[in-house]
Amino acid sequence: MNRTLVLASALGAGMLSAAGMAQPAAAPAPQTAAPAAAPAPQAIPAKIALIAFEQAVFATNEGQKTVQDVQKKYEPKKAQIDTLGQEVDSLKKQLQAAPATMPEEERNSRLKAIDTKEKLLNRDAEDAQAAYQADLQEAYGKVATKVSVTTKKYVADNGFTILLDVSNQGSNIMWAVDNTDVTLAVVNAYNASSGVAAPPPSAPSAARPRMTTPRPVAPKAASPK
Repeated sequence: MNRTLVLASALGAGMLSAAGMAQPAAAPAPQTAAPAAAPAPQAIPAKIALIAFEQAVFATNEGQKTVQDVQKKYEPKKAQIDTLGQEVDSLKKQLQAAPATMPEEERNSRLKAIDTKEKLLNRDAEDAQAAYQADLQEAYGKVATKVSVTTKKYVADNGFTILLDVSNQGSNIMWAVDNTDVTLAVVNAYNASSGVAAPPPSAPSAARPRMTTPRPVAPKAASPK
């Protein structure tokens, strides 16, 4: 073998070995600090308050005014449905008072007219009721958002630690002392901060489409079942 080639090969192998030996050792991975222990929860004396929140929202001056505004919006539709209802009732009475000798063809014609108008009446009443409830719910949500802020501030300012909503009739609260119900206090606090004057009472009127309005309930302590 050519001596020059052998020497060159030996030198190359030596340089590679030296290069491998000269490589710095990999730096050790940094150690992750142990997470700080979460503070242990501490027991505090509980001060519980009850509120009929939905009733409170509708009992505020702004809530009452909002309901009246929604009712006013639907007065024309209500009048239209009432008129159609009266017409259907009148047609039914006329048919009942008709003599037994009325031709069968005419009786059937009247029955068909009554059925057509009654179906229209029911459809209009259902549509009006659904639209009314949707508008009422939307209006309630806007007022409820603001009343919620006042509610939280009131219970915090008065040192309550827990607030329970007893609007639902299925509430599990069986009994509570009177001074734990803050519904009226929150209503008064919100009225004072909102600046909305109490609206004049509206006279209730019967409507064929049952556009019912939530009625504010006077705050009172839950009674034993």
